[in-house]
Amino acid sequence: MADNIQLNVEVRERTGKGGARAARREGLVPGVLYGGDEAPVAINLRKNELIKAIETGQFLASTIDLVHKGDKQLVIPQAIQLHPVSDQPQHVDLYRVKADQIIAVEVQVNFVGEEKSPGIKRGGSLNVVRFTVELNVRADAIPDSLEADVSELDIGDNVKISDIKLPDGAEPTITDRDFTIATIAARIAEVVTEDEEEVDPEAVEVVGEEGAEGEEGEASEGGDD
Repeated sequence: MADNIQLNVEVRERTGKGGARAARREGLVPGVLYGGDEAPVAINLRKNELIKAIETGQFLASTIDLVHKGDKQLVIPQAIQLHPVSDQPQHVDLYRVKADQIIAVEVQVNFVGEEKSPGIKRGGSLNVVRFTVELNVRADAIPDSLEADVSELDIGDNVKISDIKLPDGAEPTITDRDFTIATIAARIAEVVTEDEEEVDPEAVEVVGEEGAEGEEGEASEGGDD
């Protein structure tokens, strides 16, 4: 697990839409801090710091240290709103947690050993069923990613959650089955035989016209009755 991201935070005195707009004009991103035994608090974060945190790719799957006047508060992001055009952060919801608290987080799965997989060498392909796995894990022990080794898999083989090493004390939120992470699937290709390639269109018997004539004949006979 990497070191926690740190974000400086200020308490936002003015709440509501007006306070949020004022924060954005000052280069800040409004947010709400809630959870635990304390009341929700309106906060502002520095936009440049928040963007750097988001660009790590781990923002929604990591705990963060909020720093306020030298004091730190461990939190986990719950939601982030982005501008529909610029993709700039507009609002953030953060949830207070304790280091030993068990929380549910989505953790990315990285696949290794594709170049050694017998199935892939024989023309198969890696079919990813789950790019992330939701884990129940201690807030201070969230892994950066999980590793799925496919180096020994042949066509038709798969990787299940039981094949992946999890951090101590962590478990998947799905516990009623050993679910599949990925499979090695055969590639489906259209097969054209030599006979099909050498078919002479002029040698093919046309039966459509005869069938049509027969139907017309039957119709005529039926009309005489």
